Amino acid sequence: MDDKLQKLKTYLQQCDLDVISKSYEYASCAHSYQIRASGEPYLSHCVSVASNLADIKMDAATISAALLHDILEDTLVTEQELVKEFGEEVVSLVKGVTKLNKYSFDDNITEQAENWRKMLLAVVKDIRVIIIKLADRLHNMRTLKYLSPEKQKNVAAESLTLYAPFAHRLGIYKWKSELEDLAFETLQPVEYNKIKTQWEKRAESNVGNLTEFENKLKEIIAPSGINFRILARPKNLYGIYKKMERQNKPFSAIEDLFGLRIITDTVEHSYEILSIINSRFKLVDGSFTDYINVPKENMYQSLHLTIISDKNVMVETQIRTEEMHQRAEYGVAAHWRYKRKIEPGNAATYKEDKVNKTAEDKLDWLKQFLEWQRDTTDSSEFLSSLETECNFEQVFVFTPQKKVIKLPLGATALDFAYAVHSDIGDKFMGAIVNGKMSTIDTKLKTGDVCEILTRKNVKPSQNWLKFAITAQARSRIRRRLRENENKSKE
Repeated sequence: MDDKLQKLKTYLQQCDLDVISKSYEYASCAHSYQIRASGEPYLSHCVSVASNLADIKMDAATISAALLHDILEDTLVTEQELVKEFGEEVVSLVKGVTKLNKYSFDDNITEQAENWRKMLLAVVKDIRVIIIKLADRLHNMRTLKYLSPEKQKNVAAESLTLYAPFAHRLGIYKWKSELEDLAFETLQPVEYNKIKTQWEKRAESNVGNLTEFENKLKEIIAPSGINFRILARPKNLYGIYKKMERQNKPFSAIEDLFGLRIITDTVEHSYEILSIINSRFKLVDGSFTDYINVPKENMYQSLHLTIISDKNVMVETQIRTEEMHQRAEYGVAAHWRYKRKIEPGNAATYKEDKVNKTAEDKLDWLKQFLEWQRDTTDSSEFLSSLETECNFEQVFVFTPQKKVIKLPLGATALDFAYAVHSDIGDKFMGAIVNGKMSTIDTKLKTGDVCEILTRKNVKPSQNWLKFAITAQARSRIRRRLRENENKSKE
């Protein structure tokens, strides 16, 4: 087995390693005549994808499927042969990430849309499909330079608009950040290099200040006897670029290029550390957020605060447990490490807990999206809606009764109406936002109070599709338009 996969021995049993070794040998034979654009043997890609998954300690079936993930697409091996050798579970994962290359499509957009639709249907049955696909895309992005410039831009654009947001949705921040930076470098090389150069110039002084502050934190926390460790992290370049763009600030005005993570063993100790920091340092007003008591939708938990150091330097700080840290880095994938209950020597018990229910619940949005998109035949519409739904940036808008409605960034009053109830959306006449009459295309922001005005004889019009961005609203509008058209023909 390849050296990159030796790390599997640190957490898998021998029976699992035997299956993976068999997968490795099988893939080696099947791809023996294939070479990648880089000139490397094709098997190197399969091994790299499996290695990415081994880094987050995925199970044996997932690792095996990663090694075999391109076999049905790129070799003469049949599904039946693969099932005979590796069983239904592994082959189901392989099929989930296999493109529809046996079908001919009119254009690239249709092909892309149908491949995504096929994969997402597999994802709702087994979340490991998208985890394999993300690991696959990550390695493809790392070796992007060997493709033609046009292909590089196409792959990078898809990675930035769909794969990175999907990784964010699943809470896999480590992969999300790398995908964003690799895509940013390809799509906007001038901006990327400019920020990278400026970041490197400031890095030395930033690291010095951060190290000094880190030592100060250790000094004040240590007497408590709490078990903890501190990690420093640089912000990814694309994140810095988006913050500059969002706040309309130059690079020189962005202060939090680095942040600290304080990792401890229990939730109680997390709050104790927070109390110690509060008693010693001043916090930036409004900077504290408790994501432990109120986790994000993608299971992320941490205490967030921005501390002002003795040298008047602002330091973004997160306090979390070890389990929360793993979940913050690897999202739903971390559940295989913390939630699987496997007795020593009994690999079969994995089947009883194949996908942790918590991880499954996080795909409810995807199941709903596919339901809304079931009748959509427009490929551009499908991809655009998927991009909107994958975007984790949300706004929280209140009804007059103080009920919170979550919407994607850029959602309009019409989207809000349909999110409250489809019947309310159908009868939309206008909206009152923060006490002021507003139009159908008014974009909402967090904290807005929105009241929808309705009228019985109002019907959705084709024009409404220009103002709705959510899959829910657009699906309902299209359905009502079809129903009204059919009635008029009767």
